[in-house]
Amino acid sequence: MKPPIDPVRWQAPPVRSLPPFPSADVTLVPVPGGEPEDVVTDDDGRLWVGAMDGSIVRLEPDGTAPVVIANTGGRPLGLGFARDGRLLICDSPRGLLALDPGTGRIETLVDSIAGRKLQFCSNVTETPDGTIYFTESTSHFTVANYLGAILEARPRGALHRLDPDGTVTTVVDGLYFANGVTPTADGTALVVAETQGRRLSTYWLSGPRAGEFTPLAEHLPGMPDNLSTGPDGRIWCAMVTPANPVADRLAAGPPPLRQAVWRLPARLQPKPVSVVWVVAFDAGTGAVVAGMQTTHPHFSMVTGMVERDGRLWMGSIGAPYLGRIDVAATAL
Repeated sequence: MKPPIDPVRWQAPPVRSLPPFPSADVTLVPVPGGEPEDVVTDDDGRLWVGAMDGSIVRLEPDGTAPVVIANTGGRPLGLGFARDGRLLICDSPRGLLALDPGTGRIETLVDSIAGRKLQFCSNVTETPDGTIYFTESTSHFTVANYLGAILEARPRGALHRLDPDGTVTTVVDGLYFANGVTPTADGTALVVAETQGRRLSTYWLSGPRAGEFTPLAEHLPGMPDNLSTGPDGRIWCAMVTPANPVADRLAAGPPPLRQAVWRLPARLQPKPVSVVWVVAFDAGTGAVVAGMQTTHPHFSMVTGMVERDGRLWMGSIGAPYLGRIDVAATAL
């Protein structure tokens, strides 16, 4: 049974246009367990994904020879490698986990915050000093009920810090469905995505603005998901679906209407537009520096990506595949 929602009237941010993006040929690579929400690479260039059935899958650098390394028992979402080689895993509803790639052993790093369960850990990264930063999309729902968080339109997301001594601190709260987090190339800051807020922001780690949370790219025409930092420092952003004007009007309307929508069977609820869309932003200015937008009959809803050796690998919650394009095809 679905949990109840408590929506409020919410004015969605205005939409600004982005440059026109080229199309690209998308190569599909099947993933055991289906729907790889995020994708990262290890030092050897191998691909790691978390599948819908809980599997953590490793593939060779060319996408072949998939091997199931472990199963979280939940739904793995954002991934990131720690300095010691462990794979950090955001899992809903299990929390923040760490996998030993050699043994397949999984340990729980964080499963509660301030006495409440961490239900929707979303994305994670570790800084060189061993500090782990992770996002929480909402404190009230699991990924299975993510639409409830969107319909509520309450800022229940956050960015948290896990220190090496095990202390967990909330560094930014009040976020509208916090999602991707990735470091800038120089290590001075993190970039954080808010899916419902349709913006990227910078959380400064050092320098005169340390501790500040400042806008980087606002009023996006799509819903940003996971982020990754390219070899040249650009910030890759998965755009899971375009902004929906009907949903925006619904958010600004009477809350009981959204409660009625939430009670509808899933087949009757609003569906995201099917598109394959990634955008790269300059980490300093927020300017768009590359991107790709197309449609594919068997692939859509890009939720994560990683650039490696001239290829951009894309994860999805809309297909049981990884998608692959040439980075050269994203030039504007």
